[in-house]
Amino acid sequence: MRAFTALLVRDMRIAVRVGGGALMGALFFLIVVTMMPFAIGPDLGLLSRIGPAILWLGALLASLLALDRLFASDHEDGSLDLLMMGRMPLELAVASKAIAHWLTTGLPLVVITPVLGLMLNVEMHAMGWVSLTLLAGTPALNFIGLIGAALAVTLRRGGLLQAVLVLPLTVPVLIFGVAAANPAIVGPAPFGPPFTILCALSMATFVIGPIAAAAALRAGQE
Repeated sequence: MRAFTALLVRDMRIAVRVGGGALMGALFFLIVVTMMPFAIGPDLGLLSRIGPAILWLGALLASLLALDRLFASDHEDGSLDLLMMGRMPLELAVASKAIAHWLTTGLPLVVITPVLGLMLNVEMHAMGWVSLTLLAGTPALNFIGLIGAALAVTLRRGGLLQAVLVLPLTVPVLIFGVAAANPAIVGPAPFGPPFTILCALSMATFVIGPIAAAAALRAGQE
């Protein structure tokens, strides 16, 4: 457990030091949300209705933005080989890196969501529910992206392959995330069932993601 915590802290420090984690994701999220009103027009009612979908789509793209570097730097400096040969199971090491990535990229997106929601005319009483769905759903996006990052780490131009592999798998998370956020704005659909499925997706990917990513890394090293 001490090695797991040490690896988690190390990856968080690297993400903060490099500056490509929270700052890059938050700026990209801001740009996506800012451009949408210009594309759609000044219809405040329409922006309010589709606000959760815009926020979810922006969070999806922003959370996947830095995934291509999740294993690339460790692969380049040889740290990945040490992790694979270490005493800690590779699945735990991969899970630690994924959690560190979510804490430095996914969680800041949830924090700034209420501010960006004001730009889309989303009512304040609804922003709490939208933020809650992002808090529950962004871990699923992170662990799904983890698999794509592990598959693409040993390939040239793996970023394009990662996007092709990962984006279709994130569609269920996007569907249920928006379905859970919409009742707070347009109603009268229930909030509980889609939110429960969203939480289940995050828990399932938390288990499956590190196992699949570790298998992909082992296969890539053979």
